[in-house]
Formats: sequence, structure tokens, C-alpha cells
Amino acid sequence: MTATQSAIDRLGPTRRPDLPIAGTQQWRSLLFLHWTAPVELLRPLVPRAFELDSHDGVAYVGLVPFAMRKIWSVRWPRFIAFNFLETNVRTYVHYRGRPGVYFLSLDASSWLAVKGARMGWGLPYYFAQAEMNWKGADPSLIHFQSRRRGGIGHVTVEYETGAWLGASRPQTLEHFLLERYLLFVERRGRVLEGQVYHTPYPAQLATVTSVEESLLAAAGLPTIQGPPTLAHYAEGVDVEIFPLRDVTVSRHAD
Repeated sequence: MTATQSAIDRLGPTRRPDLPIAGTQQWRSLLFLHWTAPVELLRPLVPRAFELDSHDGVAYVGLVPFAMRKIWSVRWPRFIAFNFLETNVRTYVHYRGRPGVYFLSLDASSWLAVKGARMGWGLPYYFAQAEMNWKGADPSLIHFQSRRRGGIGHVTVEYETGAWLGASRPQTLEHFLLERYLLFVERRGRVLEGQVYHTPYPAQLATVTSVEESLLAAAGLPTIQGPPTLAHYAEGVDVEIFPLRDVTVSRHAD
């Protein structure tokens, strides 16, 4: 039975699960760029197990460059925590009434992160050279660039952080786009769900002064071009990561 939009639980995944954590991370200086995306373009890129999620009938694809800090897993000592830069291309799906993210690609400036996420989580990570810096003495002007090694895929963006929005209110477009706590992966016919927990993003508006990218085309969306429809920024959140769970439900189940 397919969940309807009205049956989707938008708030349940935002609550911390009563489960042992798999690790912790700090996500910093997040830029959320979003374009509207025709369903007929997105549908072939997303496994049929998942329903495309939409807000007021509109689907979105996001490109999110940010800094990953103090990445730690329960499998190693705390002092081994490491840092890197990441850019992900994502769209939004739901499975059995639970809304989440489906990643089309993720680029990281760490071989360890790429190998670990590919092997442990089945995520489409690629190694990239990346840098983030602030223009002059103004902390609101940020430059980010990333270029995938050995393949097509790059982004260079300059932007300015803007008006403070604060935590996104449920049922708003900002909440739909930003407050996502589940990721979904399909592996060998099984549906796997990963969950994170953090306080709501301290959201701000952002103004993009320039952007050049080929990550959307590399992910299978060559016709989505031009400036993003929406741009938001968040200074950062501290994140708890929970293990992947097999949540596969038979298509014949009620």
C-alpha cells in the first residue's frame, strides 16, 4: 500500500530515536541550493521502492556544500575524529509514510570517508578536491569549490548569508527542504534506512552571487540549469548518527 502525502509523518523522524548511536559529526557552514525538478526527470533516478516527495505538488533537487567536522565512529577512539568538505546532490522521497533524503551523489575531500560510506552505507560517494574560505574580513561572504577526481562533476559557488529565519516551522517549505532526518538506500532489493538527530537548523536566507556546477548533470539531470530557485544557509548543528536498519516491507503487505 502506497502512502499518500497526507499520511506522511513529517515530525516523527525529527525526534531522537531510542537507539545506540553509531557515531557523531559536526555539520558546519551548510548552503542549501534547491531547484524545482520535473517528476519525469527524477523518477528514473530513484528506485521504485520509494515514492517521490513533493511540497504543494512540486518536487525539488538540492545541492548542498558544507563542512564535516569531528567525524567519529564508535568503532574507533575519539582522538581519531577527522574533518573534510562535502557536496551532496539529493532529492526527497518517502517510504511507508516516512520522509527522507535519497542521495544522487556525494562528493567528499576524504578518501577514508568515500571508502567507508561506499562500503558501510552503500552511498554513491566520490573523491573530490575541495576548499571553503571567507572573502576578506566579512564572515557573511563565503566561497566554496569542489572538483571530482577522475570524473565530471564540479561546483564553484560564492554566496552571502542573509536574514535570520531560525528553526523552520512544520508544514512550511523550509521545513520540507531542510529538516530531513532519514536517508534511504536500496541494496540487493532491500530498503535500508539511516537516521540522524540534531537540533533544528538555525536557518538563514542566502544570496548566491555566482554559481557554476556540473554535479546535477553528472547525477542525471542535465536539463536543470541556471540559478537555484531557493538558497538557504545554516551555521551548523551537532549530529548523532544511528546505524542503518533494514526496513523492507513487502509490496503486498497492507
